[in-house]
Amino acid sequence: MERLGGDVQRLLGLQLTPGQNRAFQTYYQTLKTWNARFNLTAITDPEGVQIRHFLDSLSCLLVMDASLRGQSLIDVGSGAGFPGLPLKIVYPDLRLTLLEATRKKTGFLQHIVERLELGDVTIINARAEQIGQEAQHREAYDWVVARAVATMPTLVEYLLPLCRLGGHCLAQKGETAAAETATAESAIQILGGRLSRLLPVELPGLAETRHLVLINKTARTPDKYPRRPGMPAKHPLGER
Repeated sequence: MERLGGDVQRLLGLQLTPGQNRAFQTYYQTLKTWNARFNLTAITDPEGVQIRHFLDSLSCLLVMDASLRGQSLIDVGSGAGFPGLPLKIVYPDLRLTLLEATRKKTGFLQHIVERLELGDVTIINARAEQIGQEAQHREAYDWVVARAVATMPTLVEYLLPLCRLGGHCLAQKGETAAAETATAESAIQILGGRLSRLLPVELPGLAETRHLVLINKTARTPDKYPRRPGMPAKHPLGER
């Protein structure tokens, strides 16, 4: 993971420790092995994984300050662990929850968490619409993050009900981020959020610009949200 360390330092001003470099190397090798059986990701070459998975995940730190240490974060639709696990490797005392609806992916998540010997990580095999209505999880997290899960009008109904008042939601998006976010303005307001920042991110070797969409939780989410599973995607909130 030699390239990753240099790219992290240039993008974020962070120096990965030898232990963190080893963790990312183990992560890559384990992902590659499991991917041959379970098709977890289309990106398997070392450079692609370093840039499109690891560095892209860590780019979240551009809008997260050092107070991330010791805070609670839930990664919604975590897939193979992005962005949650790379953030946990860099901030070991982060209280991390990985939410993933596909069982084969939660199996990988459990394995890689054990392999990396990461503490204080909870893995949940469920949908965001389900746990968003559970008292244990509703409005319980300092940070709620997601990458490549759904379009913004749908995504905010997954994220904001899980975010505590005064907390933050962060969506990682591609070049359609501005347009998607504009269509989600009504939904964000209804769900108790306020758009704080739309930050473009240039990653080395990628032609397309990535974006971080930061939403602050400023009011309680009405009890009826999130709606039952499937409804946020079928009928996005605020849709005319």
